[in-house]
Amino acid sequence: MQDQDLVIRLSRLLYDKKALDIVALRVDHLTVLCDYMVIASGRTASQVIALTDSVDEMMAAEGCSLRRSEGQREGRWAVLDYGHVMVHLFHRDERAFYGLDRLWNDGSNSLDLPFDQSEGEPLF
Repeated sequence: MQDQDLVIRLSRLLYDKKALDIVALRVDHLTVLCDYMVIASGRTASQVIALTDSVDEMMAAEGCSLRRSEGQREGRWAVLDYGHVMVHLFHRDERAFYGLDRLWNDGSNSLDLPFDQSEGEPLF
């Protein structure tokens, strides 16, 4: 349960930083790579980079060491591997192409997040 609480707090951080379409999945029954995945999008490459920095700061403060990462500099798709939690941050154009949401969501493993994402994007 502690990992799930961490994933919920991580998702909330992304929401507060204006990430889009945040999905948190429990995947321990589907893969040995990790127990949880968090997938979110940014509007721009610079926002994706800023989101990765915020996630890494929070996880370090929680005592979770970054095992490996890819794509942080480009800002198109960053993956942050913390062992039990893996975070994928996409530029929104790349997210649809890779379809990780469909690949790892079995219909019953999506976590309920304590915020409303249905408000839509600002018009500016």
